Amino acid sequence: METFDINRAVVSLALARMVDSFGNSFLIIVLPLYIARGISGGFFGLEESLITGIVLSMFGFLNSFGQPFTGRLSDRLGRRKVFVLAGLSVLCIASFAYSFATSYTALLVIRAAQGVGAALTIPATVALIDEYATDTSRGSNMGVYNTFRLVGFGLGPVVAGSVVHLGPYHVSVLDGRYSISGFNAAFYIAAGAILTSFFVVAAFVEDSPQTEPTAEELSVSVFSDGRTTLDPVFTLALASLFMAVSIALLSTIEPHVNRRLHQTAAMFGVQFGAFVVAQVIFQTPIGHASDRYGRRPFIVIGMLLLVPATLVQGFITTSWGMVIARFAQGIAGAMVFAPALALAGDFALEGHSGTQLSLLTMTFGLGTALGPLTSGFLIRFGYPVPFVFGAALALVGTLLVVTQVYDPGKTSKETAVGEPSTPDD
Repeated sequence: METFDINRAVVSLALARMVDSFGNSFLIIVLPLYIARGISGGFFGLEESLITGIVLSMFGFLNSFGQPFTGRLSDRLGRRKVFVLAGLSVLCIASFAYSFATSYTALLVIRAAQGVGAALTIPATVALIDEYATDTSRGSNMGVYNTFRLVGFGLGPVVAGSVVHLGPYHVSVLDGRYSISGFNAAFYIAAGAILTSFFVVAAFVEDSPQTEPTAEELSVSVFSDGRTTLDPVFTLALASLFMAVSIALLSTIEPHVNRRLHQTAAMFGVQFGAFVVAQVIFQTPIGHASDRYGRRPFIVIGMLLLVPATLVQGFITTSWGMVIARFAQGIAGAMVFAPALALAGDFALEGHSGTQLSLLTMTFGLGTALGPLTSGFLIRFGYPVPFVFGAALALVGTLLVVTQVYDPGKTSKETAVGEPSTPDD
């Protein structure tokens, strides 16, 4: 850990986030299958794929639009930990509540509650990471945090597919024998994982000594007064949005993918997890390298790689071909995630990490909401269409980063967002 100059508090927070992500990622695999097999009746005459997209996207919409408010509130109060714990509590209760859902309306309400929980947790968590780090270790800390988070996120889908496939489970308690469906088992495991994360945060994570209340208002800039037309942080947020849409296209159309590739839900879980495995391998080294060589080159290359990695998924005809494509997409994501968050942290004003970093986490969450909704709608026009659309968005994001983003160099936290300074590259 010393090689990468990682704060010990970041490791504790990352471990908690890993367990939490494991529980949450269960639902990415389970919910589409649960809707297809366990929910009867209609929902305003909509097709099943579109309904699934709406349910999955509800989380992202509430999560995304809530983050600027919770991030700003955590800045004002000068407290992060209480927001993390409150969000984890909501996520845990909501995950357990899925076992009682029997209608589309109930699923939407529960998914919306999860979005609120994530909105409480994510900005405060990323702000803590930023405040624990320094200008020369921010990339490494963000990389380690994302690596741990993604280990949980990657394991969840693989395990979830197997849990559902092997159910029902028969449990003997006292003199009674009970049967638990594969779906309910998955919901219980998700809730238990998030509860474990709650206890880890409560026991081992504290607010940073740098975290102080601030009453100063801060607005998000769209345009820059300096060397670029758009504000660099706003541009990074747009790139994060486009990237998230591209990588989230797959989840809603799981039944279509399985039929096309003649595979099981467990294999789909492997494909989904391949994206995360690549990020786990490359995230920390890339984050550390961005501390030494600058953030922008990695972001540009990652966005550029995302274009073919997304496009090819619409034309692959073998299960292992999809695994390779998702792995390549994961490498692209690894080159963007940590460097983009670190670069936004480089620009962030002292005491405003929650507000400014929430712009990136918000747009990424919005992208994960729009991705499933987009693929659920576009799949009707042909299997390749969602992936062609995602690749086009990735290309636009690449052009924006190339033309509108620069490394600010060794600036202090007091430098205004978007204010020109000497670049590293």
